Amino acid sequence: MTFTPALRDAAMRWIADDPDPATRDELTKVLAAAMAKAPGAAEELADRMSAPLKFGTAGLRGIVRAGPAGMNVAVVRRATAGLAAWLARDGQRGTVVVGRDARHGSAAFAEATAGVLTAAGFDVRVLPEPLPTPLLAFAVQHLGAAAGVQITASHNPPADNGYKVYLADGAQLAPPVDAEIEAAITAAPPALSVPVAPGATTVDVTEAYLDRVARLPRGTARELRIALTPLHGVGGATAVAALARAGFTDVRVVASQAEPDPDFPTVAFPNPEEPGATDELLALAAQIDADLAIALDPDADRCALGVPTPDGWRMLTGDETGALLGDHLLRTGSYRDPLVVTTVVSSSMLSRIAAAHGARYAETLTGFKWIVRGGPGLVYGYEEALGYCVDPDAVRDKDGMAAAVVAADLAAALKADGRTLLDRLDELAIAHGVHLTAGVSLRMEPAVRDAAVARLQSSPPAGWTAERPAPDVLRLHRPGARLVIRPSGTEPKLKAYLQIVEPVPDAAGLAAARGAATARLEALRAEVRGLLEG
Repeated sequence: MTFTPALRDAAMRWIADDPDPATRDELTKVLAAAMAKAPGAAEELADRMSAPLKFGTAGLRGIVRAGPAGMNVAVVRRATAGLAAWLARDGQRGTVVVGRDARHGSAAFAEATAGVLTAAGFDVRVLPEPLPTPLLAFAVQHLGAAAGVQITASHNPPADNGYKVYLADGAQLAPPVDAEIEAAITAAPPALSVPVAPGATTVDVTEAYLDRVARLPRGTARELRIALTPLHGVGGATAVAALARAGFTDVRVVASQAEPDPDFPTVAFPNPEEPGATDELLALAAQIDADLAIALDPDADRCALGVPTPDGWRMLTGDETGALLGDHLLRTGSYRDPLVVTTVVSSSMLSRIAAAHGARYAETLTGFKWIVRGGPGLVYGYEEALGYCVDPDAVRDKDGMAAAVVAADLAAALKADGRTLLDRLDELAIAHGVHLTAGVSLRMEPAVRDAAVARLQSSPPAGWTAERPAPDVLRLHRPGARLVIRPSGTEPKLKAYLQIVEPVPDAAGLAAARGAATARLEALRAEVRGLLEG
């Protein structure tokens, strides 16, 4: 591309207003290279100076680098100035809790956040070290705070970081608040002009959180050997402590992944859902003859379970774990008019489990900002992407560590009875039918993607009924099959979520029903590709 005076001037203004010497120098070098017409430098500068990171319901997330399109101290100062202005819009100021993970830049971003909020008149409490995101979400309600900010990029690639906001109810942002805060950020002054001040105090809620989690188990069985990995994230020590406080002390951690490391050296992508991410965990589980394997994502808000099978260890799907935990909580809990919630793309088995236990059931759009707002009396919520909320009165978001404790409670109770998690899955399938889910993701440019969705909505394939639960979600269903289509929020992709339900006549017919469901799912997968690409 052409290096223009406008691009040069924008970069020079940003450099002049950047309070961080390191990123000032970084962007200055890129600008100098562009001015010298170095190959690719103008394109890199334009990319860094493109539209600022969008502040959405998940806050900010992007590559750690200089410029308005990256995560850096200047961007964090302006974001926090906008957040502070929004929080103080009625003249009231309260407590704000600030936490962080161990990613590149997290310490500096947390310090910048605390400094801006302190200067704006808030009582700022900072968590003492890199800690899991669920502890920050817990702290907001535990301390009666007006808001909380966690510096984290969850399971994003190593180059990324982020800025996640919780409000006084302990939940993530939901529209229109995200747009209101983004407008306040746009109106904020340049970063160098945003006041900062010392005075934030340290607060540690770990003991209170562990005490709460220790009360989650419903059974008395504790004989269980667990293999666990935090995937180089910040959840290892807290998860082991949570399990121990709940009575599960035989926990072995994958040594090569036990300590926080922002480079995530042993995995290609630090997400338990990704192929290969849990290989070392399953190898350890087999080596120590474990009963249960647990993988947390790097900020420990997601949890994946692995189980031994006659053919070796395998990871459960998010929907399998979601059904197991939901059934266990409803089976063992004492609730008055309980509500369980999942999303439109997750398995519908939870609806049948809820009916069997006399519980209410609701479906929401994807994301825990919607799940925890699914209705009064919420006792459990999950989404297929390994997110589980098992104690919404304490943490109104997904919590991988609390989910791990509940999973251990279930696995230990089953073990004491001579059964396994796979046996319970069989029981659920016999009672409610085999529910198989799968995902298909197709790379499509936005115009082509939108045209495909519009075509399917206006002219559903023969036998399918179409409905639009949200402007960006299309759901097709026919007897025993469901297809949910939505665009990716981060990539030029169209995502399809497939479900097959196959009735099971009795225990003897389970294997045949699973075989039939598998064949139908593969046929649907091929059919969906034709529908979307055609």
